[in-house]
Amino acid sequence: MSVEESESNPQSTEPATEEPGRRRHLSAPVTRRALALVAIGAVLAAIATIFLSGGFDRGENLPVHTGGVGPQPTGAVAGEAFGSATTGDCLSWTSADASDLEKVDCAQPHQFEVATDVDLSLYPSVEFGPGSKFPSVLRFSELRDEQCAPAVGAYLGGRFDPKGKFSVGLINPGEAGWAAGERTIRCGLQFSGVTGTLLPIEGRVAEQDQSKVWNVGTCIGINQNVPSDPVDCAQPHAFEVVGVIDLASQFPGGMPSVEDQDKYLEKACTDASNGYLGSPDTLRDKTLTLFWDNLDLDSWLVGSRKINCSIGKEVDGNGFATVVGSAKGDIMINGRAPVPPPPAPEGRSAPTPLPGAAPLPGA
Repeated sequence: MSVEESESNPQSTEPATEEPGRRRHLSAPVTRRALALVAIGAVLAAIATIFLSGGFDRGENLPVHTGGVGPQPTGAVAGEAFGSATTGDCLSWTSADASDLEKVDCAQPHQFEVATDVDLSLYPSVEFGPGSKFPSVLRFSELRDEQCAPAVGAYLGGRFDPKGKFSVGLINPGEAGWAAGERTIRCGLQFSGVTGTLLPIEGRVAEQDQSKVWNVGTCIGINQNVPSDPVDCAQPHAFEVVGVIDLASQFPGGMPSVEDQDKYLEKACTDASNGYLGSPDTLRDKTLTLFWDNLDLDSWLVGSRKINCSIGKEVDGNGFATVVGSAKGDIMINGRAPVPPPPAPEGRSAPTPLPGAAPLPGA
């Protein structure tokens, strides 16, 4: 069987004389390059049987199970766990083709949470009838968008964050299961990295904040100067997460403007960085930049409230520099140890971070 799936930016160019530690925007070319890499990642994901949720909208939805008696095992080659998976089940596997798929407690790490099952044999044509050809990658991605996207929205009671950490996915029965007569697909939720790798989920999606944030201490890898997926901080990376800020404590009511978010996050992220690094001078001495992302209205309305504070370094307006090592210790930036800038003049305060573009997934 196989799985299909659905899908901020860093800093930008500033004058070369600007002091380290100041937050910057990414230049437009860097942003375009970052978006291009995300698109490439989506294509790679599709080839690997993992696809990002997109926007086809054709045909009416097929009948789906939304509760009560779930699908029964069919005895098809797809396997018992797949054949009996129903709404609310959490699934895990280790093999590339998900052939060892099994049900697990949703509190345990897993790759997929089932929202519903869809019986393609009820499709209003002979396309999926007995003896029909196994659908192509493109056709399954269309089915994911036609059938699974609305099903996931209904499963979460309309509280799906399209810009959050989770994406819409589809598990099909695989060619062997299809040949044996299995025509039921499973729609659900998954957590996909930039490269299409499925990352572990713990707990039910409906019971957690869907904000696209990483835990403090996470380092996000780098590919051609653009952030990729989490790596050990001893490996080359684009940035390191120094804080997770919950905006709900400061803004318990309506959504704050980006300006109000930045005003609050300037101090909150600076404090988080200083606490993480152990000194307010460390960021400057290591010539790194502090940045954060912002929440938009779509995310706010479905309950997302968390933001990452991160540190990294832009290189000549051309994306992120490559950092090796955690900023808590010795680091190398593009193969060289950072040289601390001269001390600030007596009585001059250190520059404060400035708003900028958010880092790529998963920041």
